[in-house]
Amino acid sequence: MQVEALPSAVRDVVQSHRCGGKRIGLVPTMGALHVGHVSLMDAARRDCDFVVATIFVNPLQFGPNEDFDRYPCSLEHDLQKCEAAGVDLVFTPETSQMYAADAESEVRLTGLTRKLEGRHRPGHFDGVTTVVAKLFNIAVPDLAYFGQKDYQQQLIIRQMVSDLDWGLEIVTCPIVREDDGLAMSSRNRYLSPADRERSLILFRALSRAQELAQTASETPDSIAQQLQQLISGTDGVDPDYAVVVDCETLEPLPQRPERAVALIAARVGKTRLIDNQILRFR
Repeated sequence: MQVEALPSAVRDVVQSHRCGGKRIGLVPTMGALHVGHVSLMDAARRDCDFVVATIFVNPLQFGPNEDFDRYPCSLEHDLQKCEAAGVDLVFTPETSQMYAADAESEVRLTGLTRKLEGRHRPGHFDGVTTVVAKLFNIAVPDLAYFGQKDYQQQLIIRQMVSDLDWGLEIVTCPIVREDDGLAMSSRNRYLSPADRERSLILFRALSRAQELAQTASETPDSIAQQLQQLISGTDGVDPDYAVVVDCETLEPLPQRPERAVALIAARVGKTRLIDNQILRFR
């Protein structure tokens, strides 16, 4: 496995493999890798001839008073996981190599980025789209892999790829969960034992939402209200939002659809978690 810190070096390596007819897969990460990240690498390894993973904690997507300074960093451990997953090249740039001191450009979407996570974390998605655009330009992948847990993020990246005519495919991989249902996240390590137990209400609430979707009398709005009640009724859990919306637009649904997505964001103690579930209505 090759490890490179310079964008130019990554570009040269990938180009040499592309000229050899290889299909390039990209897995962007911020490190602190877990089984969910490895599942993205496994999918890329299955689909592609040459797999690039990136490890870069992007400062642009952290707002004031968020956890940038304490975001977990474990590069040696992460590189071991990448190698075990069959990654061919890992890109590990410094911030100065990604953002020059005199940089003036950013990539910004105007619709999807202003809802839900965007409303609660102003500027967050501008940082995401800017760094992902740069990674696409550096690695020039044929396919790029993202997790369903960050549901709104993968929708936004799909929109960006479509708007800017990038000739690549976005692959969204299923959420990977702990045995008790908690969605895998690098931030789970922040949870105290008590908060770890409280956090399970998110998965229980989503499971209940799927049950309710099978009941003809329940609407998306009524399911969302019950989601909110379940989460806010748990001591130590403070929801930012709990909604049931259109899978593509994230807009409210006036009547029962065939499919919708339930999206949750909540603070459990001092840790903010997100989760979601695709709901199928009968």
